[in-house]
Amino acid sequence: MRPINPTYARTFPPPVMEARRWIEGKSFAADKPLIMLSQAAPVDPPPPALARAMAEALIENPASHLYGPVLGLPELRAELASQWSASYGGSITPSQVAITAGCNQAFTAVMSTLAGAGDEVIVPLPFYFNHKMWLDMEGVRCVPLPTGDDLFPDPERAASLITERTRAIVLVSPNNPAGVEYSADLLRAFHDLARANDLALVLDETYRDFHSRTGAPHDLFIDPDWDETLIHLYSFSKAYRLTGHRVGAMMASEARLAEVEKFLDTVAICPPQVGQIGALWGMRNLGDWLASEREEILARRDTLVAGFDRLPDWQLLGCGAYFAYVRHPFDRPSDAIAKDMVEAAALLILPGTMFGPRVAEGGTGQAEATLRIAFANADRAGLAEVVNRLAALDL
Repeated sequence: MRPINPTYARTFPPPVMEARRWIEGKSFAADKPLIMLSQAAPVDPPPPALARAMAEALIENPASHLYGPVLGLPELRAELASQWSASYGGSITPSQVAITAGCNQAFTAVMSTLAGAGDEVIVPLPFYFNHKMWLDMEGVRCVPLPTGDDLFPDPERAASLITERTRAIVLVSPNNPAGVEYSADLLRAFHDLARANDLALVLDETYRDFHSRTGAPHDLFIDPDWDETLIHLYSFSKAYRLTGHRVGAMMASEARLAEVEKFLDTVAICPPQVGQIGALWGMRNLGDWLASEREEILARRDTLVAGFDRLPDWQLLGCGAYFAYVRHPFDRPSDAIAKDMVEAAALLILPGTMFGPRVAEGGTGQAEATLRIAFANADRAGLAEVVNRLAALDL
């Protein structure tokens, strides 16, 4: 075989795909079916009215089959700018908004404009694995920012990691995989740290629609020059169940988006048209529906929190949006535990080793001791059953 780019050869394989291989060829008892807790993606289809709007566009709108603007449909960019300006209390213009083929593409596009091989980006632990994978593939050094049992990153500790090669700090809130929500004060502290050091603060708010607190989660958009430091990422996948249609967004300076446009035109030319039409229809018509989805996710979170109160040997470190991050009670690494749970408990859960370095790689031991439970696709009865199976687990 011809040589493979060494940065790709050193990058770990997609974790969700790896976990799916653990269940290939396996069968599960009818009275104990497999509960999938590995991926944070809605499995239900979009609301019927939204699906109809997309179908009508596919049939009646010839432009839906053509290339669209590289940075996205103007109507969707304008809607995002308007709604975000209102909800965050700031001023965002359509020219500061770009639509992408999913939020992962938003991250890869903006990172390609920020950092190149040999540069550094600070990422709190546990990290979102696709962020780490992209940095590794690009030859950008991912500088881990360790966190304690509260899973909150410390700005002062981050400051100690900044070097002349640092280009950005990446935060995800509500967090994937930790489930914690960063306070407005914490986000402001990181923003000020980034600004003082001429860095970008890349804030991924994919799960903002499921935040437990009402109102704006931060005030960063209030600054008239917010786009000098802040780069905001968003996904429509979770809000409107559009995962397969790949619609994400970013907000940044016009100058930054001019560079992003080069990446997007080269990689995908334009984001999928029908997905954008669906996202726009959802933003304009599904406010009440999305609010009810949020309430259901919060109720599932509460069910899991109450359930872990009955598991004294387990420690719930974080729980929010789509995720719970837990410390397991076993004297074995989390990847071995997660694999054994498929057979022993019919649970597919991702190990902490997919979200941070092992001790042998310079980690603190957090990766080996923890598991991520993606609970959004299990109903409340199903989550109660998850707790029952964990209580009976003997590994």
